[in-house]
Amino acid sequence: MPALRKRRVGPVDTMWLNMDRPNNLMVIEALILLDGVPDWDEVIELFRHQVLEQFPVFRQRPEQHPPIGQPWWVEDEDFSLDRHIIRVELPEPGDDATLQAHMEQELDIPLDRDHPLWRVHLIGGYGSGSVIFLRIHHSLGDGIALTRVLLSLTKGDADGTAQLAVTTAVEPGESLTEPVSDGQGTGLVADVTGLVGSGLRLARDGVGQLLRLATPDGAMAATREVGRTTRVLGDLLFSHSPESPLSGEPGGTKRVRWSGPLPLADAKQLGRLAGATLNDVLMSAVAAALHRYQLDNGQEPVDLITMVPVNIRPLDEPLPPELGNEFALVLFRFPSGLSAPLDRLAETKRRMDRIKGSPEAVITFAIINAIGHLSASVARIFVDFFANKTIGVTTNVAGPRSSRTLAGVPVSGILGWVPGSGRQTLGVCIFTYAGTVRVGFISDAAVIPDPERLLEAFEDEVERIIHMGRPLPRRGRKRHGDR
Repeated sequence: MPALRKRRVGPVDTMWLNMDRPNNLMVIEALILLDGVPDWDEVIELFRHQVLEQFPVFRQRPEQHPPIGQPWWVEDEDFSLDRHIIRVELPEPGDDATLQAHMEQELDIPLDRDHPLWRVHLIGGYGSGSVIFLRIHHSLGDGIALTRVLLSLTKGDADGTAQLAVTTAVEPGESLTEPVSDGQGTGLVADVTGLVGSGLRLARDGVGQLLRLATPDGAMAATREVGRTTRVLGDLLFSHSPESPLSGEPGGTKRVRWSGPLPLADAKQLGRLAGATLNDVLMSAVAAALHRYQLDNGQEPVDLITMVPVNIRPLDEPLPPELGNEFALVLFRFPSGLSAPLDRLAETKRRMDRIKGSPEAVITFAIINAIGHLSASVARIFVDFFANKTIGVTTNVAGPRSSRTLAGVPVSGILGWVPGSGRQTLGVCIFTYAGTVRVGFISDAAVIPDPERLLEAFEDEVERIIHMGRPLPRRGRKRHGDR
């Protein structure tokens, strides 16, 4: 285990550590669904070797000393793996509803700050399979980093190792601006990640920028960039989600629902036909669910805004032992006011393309880091200001393309939700895995007591997309005498 017994909590991690509220905890919730029941002792050993020994923060607790300023991560001298990993057996009938009820009993319980901020349930009795349910505080790391940690517990037939980098970018050699290919690149993550990297490199290259500004072309490019940056700042400062059935003060009790595995092939086909990415297709399906939910609640549907986290950590490099948060955020306005599926898809693509060519992620990355240096009370004001512009957070992760196993048992699906803050009421998780996609909704029960209606609407839209994406059967040539 790396010798890292005490260290300062980074500014951004401190911000998330201080952002817990009774009605919105800063806890990432994740599920690994298994097709069988593994040897739980083997699973515990995997956690010991792949998680605890590689990432010391999983053995450390936060300590606020002195009373003001950044806290420390310190070694938990009373650390016990049994405190963090518990075994659970679901009651009959052991279906999705039973598992969801078990999760909902845990979702509003804060993690114990006297010990490391994570907890795992090893759950049996889930039909003929089992589940690993994880709760990890956001201050330990961002969603993509923690997904990579969890997937390091798995193995794949192709490589035979337990290591895996989450596929959130298109394959090498594949254009970032092309529509859906055989890969599962989300497009948004790939393009915006590249944009953030370019922005950071440009920021460091100050002399070079001054020389380029001295040329006519450089001056024109700078003028255009100032214009784009001004527009983005205007959107960040003045945009807001209108009042809707998804608006209200969170009460703290959460509800969770998710889909079964849905095939990706026909959704990709529709994307090709429409010149869109898979990410565009799936986000337009979420927009359809939001459209119908508003309509069913007696309101004329309007466009609603969500936050989309964007990973900026290189996926081809090992995770640092301290993990931490390295991500940006972009605001995406769902075209949930539109009723026609192809119109929604076209508008989703247009808005996504605008984000990919925008400096928004660079700007929000800088804002997040600046907020991280503020006091907890001031940081909370700024976080609320931006969070309250949106209904919640939507994540879209392209996971492994081929099936994985954990302790010898096939993984059938993966889901994970990052927490909301302020008055946010809805989290959406889209996770593609082994040629399928699952979507999950986590909602505040005081405002959205029936996330199953959102799920049903999403599944209906995916079914419609699959139908539209299938090629029409070829008609045989009419023979002489046929009518």
